[in-house]
Amino acid sequence: MPRRRSYDQYCAAARALDAVGDRWTLLIVRELLAGPRRYTDLHADLPGVSTDMLAGRLKDMEGAELVTRRRLPPPASAYVYELTRRGRELLPVLRALAEWGAPALEEPRPTDAVRAHWFAIPLLSSLEGAAAGVVHVTLDEGDFHVRVGGDGQPPEYGDGAPSDTADVRLRTDSATCRALAAGEATLGQAVRDGRVRVEGDGHLAGELPARLALLPVN
Repeated sequence: MPRRRSYDQYCAAARALDAVGDRWTLLIVRELLAGPRRYTDLHADLPGVSTDMLAGRLKDMEGAELVTRRRLPPPASAYVYELTRRGRELLPVLRALAEWGAPALEEPRPTDAVRAHWFAIPLLSSLEGAAAGVVHVTLDEGDFHVRVGGDGQPPEYGDGAPSDTADVRLRTDSATCRALAAGEATLGQAVRDGRVRVEGDGHLAGELPARLALLPVN
């Protein structure tokens, strides 16, 4: 196991920070919550991280049993990193951090990178409790999807379009997503105002507009 610094405090919060408190670690978790990723894909979607830093963090995370590395079958034959069960349990932590940090988001700075799937986390709360299905979200910057489990199962998100057919599609833009994340509007209000378009003819497409009118994003 790689050598890591520790706070050496008999405290659950300190133990958690021993594992995920280093710079970049939780952002790597954010990327891997969207699905298994190759090293090159992780590096591309984490602007600013050096190759040495990323490799070191991934090695530490493997040692802490947060991620595993496996080889894809032919013809891909590439290695991917994916979260373990314990790593996936960090989703509520990311959701709480996103909610806490949303008021500071403001307008993008000239140096800010933007990826579509970074807007997935603020949308999850609005979809909890909805009927099971797949929601495909399209922004100018790209696509992501959310899988709603139904029966009280928490929704999960993935990068890009879903591999199967989506039950409903939401079309919007990053400015609207920023307003939603900051609590300046609900998703239902954005649908009514035309800032979010709902497309599809399945049960989930019929349910979402009425449901979203009642639920805030955060």
